[in-house]
Amino acid sequence: MRFITDLENFLRGEFPGFPAESVLTADPCPAGQNGDFTINCFKIGRFCGNPMAAAQTAAKFLASHGDVEAVEAVKAFLNVSLKPAALSRESAADVAGLLKRGVLPAAERRKILIEFSAPNTNKPQHLGHVRNNTLGMSLASLLKRVGHEVVEINLVNDRGIHICKSMLAYQRFGKGETPESTGIKGDHLVGDYYVKFNAEYSRELKTLREAHPEWAEKDSDELFLETELGQSAQAMLRAWESEDPEVRALWQKMNSWVFAGFAETYQRMGIRFDHTYLESQTYLLGKDIVASGLEKGVFTRREDGAVICDLGKLGTKVVLRKDGTSVYITQDIGTTLRKYEDYHPQTMIWVVGDEQNLHFQMLFTIMSRLGYEWAKDLFHLSYGMVNLPSGRMKSREGTVVDADDLFDEMHELAAAACKERGGEELSGEELSRRSEIIGLGALKFMLLKFNPRTTMTFDPASSLKFEGDTGPYVQYVAARINSMKRKAAEKGLNADPAAVRWELLSSKFEKELMVRLYFYPATLKNAASKRDCSGIVEYLLELAKSFNRFYRECPVLSAENAELAAARLALAEGVRAVIADGLGTLTIGVPEAM
Repeated sequence: MRFITDLENFLRGEFPGFPAESVLTADPCPAGQNGDFTINCFKIGRFCGNPMAAAQTAAKFLASHGDVEAVEAVKAFLNVSLKPAALSRESAADVAGLLKRGVLPAAERRKILIEFSAPNTNKPQHLGHVRNNTLGMSLASLLKRVGHEVVEINLVNDRGIHICKSMLAYQRFGKGETPESTGIKGDHLVGDYYVKFNAEYSRELKTLREAHPEWAEKDSDELFLETELGQSAQAMLRAWESEDPEVRALWQKMNSWVFAGFAETYQRMGIRFDHTYLESQTYLLGKDIVASGLEKGVFTRREDGAVICDLGKLGTKVVLRKDGTSVYITQDIGTTLRKYEDYHPQTMIWVVGDEQNLHFQMLFTIMSRLGYEWAKDLFHLSYGMVNLPSGRMKSREGTVVDADDLFDEMHELAAAACKERGGEELSGEELSRRSEIIGLGALKFMLLKFNPRTTMTFDPASSLKFEGDTGPYVQYVAARINSMKRKAAEKGLNADPAAVRWELLSSKFEKELMVRLYFYPATLKNAASKRDCSGIVEYLLELAKSFNRFYRECPVLSAENAELAAARLALAEGVRAVIADGLGTLTIGVPEAM
């Protein structure tokens, strides 16, 4: 900002010890105080004697600065009000430049690999996956927005006992049905058999407990291999690992149904992965690394033959079972190295629920102990559970909310909301397109509204309200500005930012908007640094609220003269550009009208 640059140049002349690099920043002026920006002079106190004296010296200089309308020293802080023309120069008058300032300098850009989604091929994706997908795709988009090179990775869990449960149930009860013969989406069809397995298992378990009252208090997992179904599923897993042709053929067929279903879900959400790893191809990768670590003393062999790693306060982790078979972290050790060798990222991020916090602490510690210098740049984006107002979801009981069903519900709710707001005249195709943008936008916006670590409740109906802290509320501001632009064009109103008289925008509502626009680049960079998109959601909500205050108090098309109308319209168009950029960064669309 020009006035800060000039102030620092002045202070360098006054104080020989003042640094050559920029040290002052403009922050939003605190509520209840006069000013557009606040400058913290504690940052320069050691160069200029003391902070309060520095503030007084700076205030005297700024009082005569051409861009400054008013300045007040409050202890060690400066509250500065800029003239409208100067303020617009830093925001609405150069929106293209404002958006470019959201990109990091080349020296700060990194190559970042982010892994998210990680579904199982025994069921369709559900609301928990939707939060994971939304966090992952939006963070990847944000990191790209600020200039990083981003590689988006999926690791699909396509093997294991849970997959065999669906396979066994289909083998016994499927009667050869297919997605084509039933009209059921492939991942949903396979998921139905996962639910079927668990229903049959529960019945067998009940009979078993009745026959053995002493097992009444035992956990169902403990009794798994006491049941015929459990034994059969385990036998199928052993057959799969032995590459039994019949079992492998069934596995490949059912997995192909699920992958086709996943592809539809990802396409609807707007997700594209650079690479998808399959657990069936990676689950043995870590065994050689563990063997090498055992030789180096990173791991030790327990008395029963299992290989372990003593991780101090984190506890002891088994990395190979006593029979030599791998455990989940064995695979993760190998896959982590494979991803690094495939892409050589400077940072790797995993988007995984907080129930795996300890697992990733252990994994990162093990990778470091194995001597991988890049292990210090591994990061777990941990997130909390998402529930519905009706309570928690349970896959085994078939009470989950499937992602596709949720998308359909959001679409239908959005269509109803559009019709209520006068959209009855829309064609079916246009109403459907608009409803999809609004419905999925509302879903993503609400899932990103909270810090990822927060356990949250998602209410579909509340997320689609056009008033309040929702995605449609922000989208509607952009749509309203689009409507203003169309009406202005009919009137022949010219709102070219290079031609309008920005000095006319002197009200507090106009200046508040310009100040908010100014802080958009910093919001992007700060959110990317924290790997948390909720800061952008908060910013967009505040920008939308500021615009609506401006819209109520400052007539645009009916302004008292054409010059003022043009300036206000140009300001509104700047707001629209930032909203579109912000929502786009969150992977949320902006409908032309609502």
